[in-house]
Order: sequence, then C-alpha cells, then structure tokens
Amino acid sequence: MTCWYEGPLAAFDTETTGVDVETDRIVSAAVVVQDAPGTRPRVTRWLVNPGVPVPAGATAVHGLTDERLQREGRWPSPVMEEIARVLAEQASRGRPLVVMNAPFDLTLLDRELRRHRASSLDQWFETTPLRVLDPRVLDKHLDRYRKGRRTLTDLCAHYEVVLDGAHDAAADAQAAMDVVRAVGRRFATRLARLSPAELHTLQAVWHAAQARGLQAWFARSGSEESVDPAWPLRPGLAAAA
Repeated sequence: MTCWYEGPLAAFDTETTGVDVETDRIVSAAVVVQDAPGTRPRVTRWLVNPGVPVPAGATAVHGLTDERLQREGRWPSPVMEEIARVLAEQASRGRPLVVMNAPFDLTLLDRELRRHRASSLDQWFETTPLRVLDPRVLDKHLDRYRKGRRTLTDLCAHYEVVLDGAHDAAADAQAAMDVVRAVGRRFATRLARLSPAELHTLQAVWHAAQARGLQAWFARSGSEESVDPAWPLRPGLAAAA
C-alpha cells in the first residue's frame, strides 16, 4: 500500500496585506494538487483586489502592488467562496491538504469568508472533515531539538527541497508539499503507520504543546506576546473586523 506521503496531496497558500489574521486581507492564493511525487501538478491561482491599500512592507515581500491588484485582481467575495469550494472538493476526494503554518492561512481565509460571505470555513467541512498536514508542526515535533528557524525557506534548505519564486502562493504551496513528502520519507518509521486523519488529530496536540513551550519562553524573556494554541484554525471572534 502506498504511504500517504507518496500519494495524492493538495496544498494551499496565500499572500496577504499583513500578518494579523483578524484585520489583514488575502491578495493572492493558490491550490496545488499532485497525484504522486514527480507527477505534473495542477495549479489553481487567484489574484484578489482586497479593497484596502496594500502596505509597502507587504508589497516588498510578495511584489503585488495596489495598481496591479486593482487592474487584475477580482473582488474578494466570489474568490473566497471559490477557494473554500476547491478545498472542500479536495477533502471530499480524500486528499490531505498541506498548509504551512496552517493557523495563519486557514484562519485568514475563515475571516475573509465571514467578512465577505457571512459564512465560515467550518461550514464547508461539516460533512467531509479537512485533513491538514502542516510541515512546520510536523518538523518541529519530529526533530524538536534541532537549532535554527523553521520558516518555509529554512525547511526547504534542511530537506533539500527546491523553492523557486518564494512568496508566490503557488510556488510556496508546491514547496510546502515537497517538504511534507520529504518529512514523511525521513521519519517513515514514525509516520508511515499513521493515517492523515490520525496525523491531523496528533498535530493539534503537538501544536498546542509547542505553543505552550513558546509561551513559557516569552514569559521567561519578559515578553507579553501571546501564542494561540489552536490548530489548524483559530476560533472566530465575536465580531471580526
């Protein structure tokens, strides 16, 4: 039987106006679907006019300007529904969804759905649950004592994955998928016996433990920064911006 990391996977990534999931907006997104390692991926892309100015700092990261988004981007409302529908279709076909730092991208999508569609991400997965594979959570749990940062760029370097065009949603999604496959192979003795559904449940526990550890480190450092233990989606606020 083919192990999950050698089989069909989908991956999701976004580029945004910033890093606050409650107030920032999606400006581009991509879903990459691959049936097996080395096969040609199928890529769906979206470019979004967020309806708010894109800060210069965000443009410096992903290269998307107000001018281009106003000229080529679509309005958020139909795009957010299309993205949610594509993700739900992948779940219904049994494909696990790779999302690097899932609580960011999935929560941001949830808030956009609430903002523009009076909906939520959970509503799209009431009948077929979402099974998420987060390379950051997996790597941090399986190789917890390794020093250094664990951004997508760092993980690609560590697992010898090619990342062409960083901070392009499709390129980042493909790289995250390749990292997950590489993590699966490297830690096959610990992962091969687990199904994506079991891994989804375990990652929620692992992420919560990782968040508690980081919160304790912040406390020792005198920082008031808080770490949300929820994974892969943060609970909705009573009134999202």
